[in-house]
Amino acid sequence: MIDKRSHGRTQRLVVGRNRYSGTGRQDASFEILEGGRARVLGSLHFSTVSALLAAGLDAIDAGQAAVIDLAGVAASDSSALALLIEWLSVAKATGKELRYENIPTQLSQLARLSEVEELLAPA
Repeated sequence: MIDKRSHGRTQRLVVGRNRYSGTGRQDASFEILEGGRARVLGSLHFSTVSALLAAGLDAIDAGQAAVIDLAGVAASDSSALALLIEWLSVAKATGKELRYENIPTQLSQLARLSEVEELLAPA
């Protein structure tokens, strides 16, 4: 389920209410904030990242996501790393600036193991 809500100047895309065996309910959301900032909240897993991909691409293209805050990411897997790299790739291809803030330790460690941590580091 995708639920688009607008609260004041914040636009929010909620993805999911997905169930994974043994781990309970997991949701993810992409929120556009003010000043070219956005944030991702929730669990980034294979079944939530595809919808977030589109939301992030739209925000990047519109100049609404030059900075994406990841402090609200509670859990992730390798698909989250692929999502972040794809957003960077598209931003670069379209001449847009993009950087990440507050990358969770789990994602940083995965990026280091995958030898792509320099891609996520601020320029």
